[in-house]
Amino acid sequence: MTQDNESTRRARWRVTLDAHGAEHGVHLRLGDDHGALFTEDGETLLVTFEMAEKIRDEGQGGLPYGLEIAGREGCSHLCLYSETDGFFRDPKVYDYFDGLIDEGFFDEFDRVVFYGCGPCGYAAAAYSVAAPFSTAVLLRPLATLDPARTAWDRRYPQMRRSDFTSRYGYAPDMLEAAETAFLVYNPDFIRDAMHASLFEAPNVHRLRTRWLSNKLDTELDDMDILQPMLRAALRGKLSRAGFARLWRARHRHGPWLRRLVDALDAAERPWLTGIAARAALARFDWPRLSSAYEAAQAALAEDGRRLPDPLKRKEAAE
Repeated sequence: MTQDNESTRRARWRVTLDAHGAEHGVHLRLGDDHGALFTEDGETLLVTFEMAEKIRDEGQGGLPYGLEIAGREGCSHLCLYSETDGFFRDPKVYDYFDGLIDEGFFDEFDRVVFYGCGPCGYAAAAYSVAAPFSTAVLLRPLATLDPARTAWDRRYPQMRRSDFTSRYGYAPDMLEAAETAFLVYNPDFIRDAMHASLFEAPNVHRLRTRWLSNKLDTELDDMDILQPMLRAALRGKLSRAGFARLWRARHRHGPWLRRLVDALDAAERPWLTGIAARAALARFDWPRLSSAYEAAQAALAEDGRRLPDPLKRKEAAE
């Protein structure tokens, strides 16, 4: 797509947001790269930070992901969107939140939930300070890119000289006013785990999701976990135990099962590899799983061992 076509597409999309805002709330353009779409409904507010390109490519009718969830729950919704990977570190965004605080905007709601993933997760944590006693749902959030704290993270070279020390700066500190925060990450991604370790406050619940990709929001959505998680947060019912129940859906998720089997195979654990591969094959007839299962059986046979007979469904339930 040429630059002119992309500019036209972006302009048309913003007209769509203008129309939605005029009918249901308000749409504000915060400079060339950011904007805010507020949809007024109930007394609970979902605040999402989303990438504009993803909204245009995947959104329902070009509208934000969070609006679908808020609409089903009868909640109000505020989406901050960005055209860049700038972590919402823009004076116009600072000023917008300063204005909301001055107006007492967040005080009008009984419950406020912030949500974001990756750089948007950083922003959700950082700006949550605007609404004390809120809840934050953060997927693989970054804490900061201040070189003094995270010289080990080189994923966003264009942001290395950006200011992460002033207003709405260090995300873990900004979360201190929140009632609770649920931080979801895959500890196998070392830099994500290191960022997660910087969120040390007692109100932060770290939720580990091994063997998921770095597209955490997409995979959790595919597993039908993300929306129930956000709906529970909007109802004030999200908990570690509740997430654990939702996380069981991984046992029906093909990519997760494949990565589990691959990890066990690489660790040379044929007993567990065989059991995991057999369970996965009950749902997915994939050659890769069959090969892992057969190799595990062969490795066990060399040691004079064999896999136990699979439990029948009735026995498994007991």
